[in-house]
Amino acid sequence: MKRIIIGLFVFTLLFATGCQQDKPTFKLAWSHYTGWEPWAYAEDAGIIAKWADKFGINIEVVLVNDYIESINLYTAGEFDACTMTNMDGLTIPAVGGVDSTVLIIGDFSNGNDGIVVKNGGSVSDLKGREIKLVQLSVSHYLLARALEMNALTEKDVTLVNTSDADIGTLYLSDTSPTATIVTWNPILMQVRDAPDTTVVFDSSSIPGEIIDLAVVKTDAPESFKKALTGAWYEVMTHMQDGHPKYNEAIEFMAKTAGGTVDEFKAQLKTTAMFYEAAEAVDFNKSAKLKETMEYVRTFSFDHGLYAEAESKDYVGIEFPDGSVLGNQDNVKLRFDVTYMQMAADSKLE
Repeated sequence: MKRIIIGLFVFTLLFATGCQQDKPTFKLAWSHYTGWEPWAYAEDAGIIAKWADKFGINIEVVLVNDYIESINLYTAGEFDACTMTNMDGLTIPAVGGVDSTVLIIGDFSNGNDGIVVKNGGSVSDLKGREIKLVQLSVSHYLLARALEMNALTEKDVTLVNTSDADIGTLYLSDTSPTATIVTWNPILMQVRDAPDTTVVFDSSSIPGEIIDLAVVKTDAPESFKKALTGAWYEVMTHMQDGHPKYNEAIEFMAKTAGGTVDEFKAQLKTTAMFYEAAEAVDFNKSAKLKETMEYVRTFSFDHGLYAEAESKDYVGIEFPDGSVLGNQDNVKLRFDVTYMQMAADSKLE
């Protein structure tokens, strides 16, 4: 009898393993940022597995410590989805010919990106300084906007391309009295209280322009898109004060981000999170988004981020109403409300 029971157990285990292996597997890449830490919690709490099982697939959530490298890997075909900003989604995969859809608008930076200086009190003090940043990223965009708004140009500073994995450590160890960086949270939170340090400009001065996304290959299956969206908005409910899982979720994300709970809560205050899917849908449909993407594509083209293209119209950017900025015959970045709207309507089935 014991042999029969053991045999049945082994058969069941092998059958379950075989079924798991038969499921198609899709991969999401993410990197550290306040608005993307929820993906790590979604995996750890079993929420990703729950939604993947619901749609008969496997989903791997992979941390890539170098932000730009995560997008490069997505563009190269190593991942089916990736976290990125609106500008980087345009200038890396879209310009690179990878047809991509904005599946989820998670938030926009409202103070989470900033310019940090030693011995300075305003943007005007940047003149003549060497500035470390992830060049041609949203940090570069933020700097350009700050300079423009203060009657300066990039010719007034010297840019030093620096990986986000190193920039915080380099700033804290820099003995130069004019050390300056542009970075984002959680790094920004870690360096802003260093001696003689001031944040002279942050993204709250350009609200709604640095948008944080989950981007997916446009031809990815419905099952993957629905599962990711469902998992994301389940986590969003956990992150709202009063939910039974609130403390657990915030504590996990704070630890994953490398800080304390109080630090993470402070970071959330400078992140305009769209906890409700309906809020993200409304933002996606707004005229402000079109204005922002016009500004972003102009900046990107002017800074050589369109490779050898002769015009900023080389790539088309499509919006929920069907309108397109740029080339209608070469649409490669699509702002789509389909799955967020399903979440808002409780129709992710």
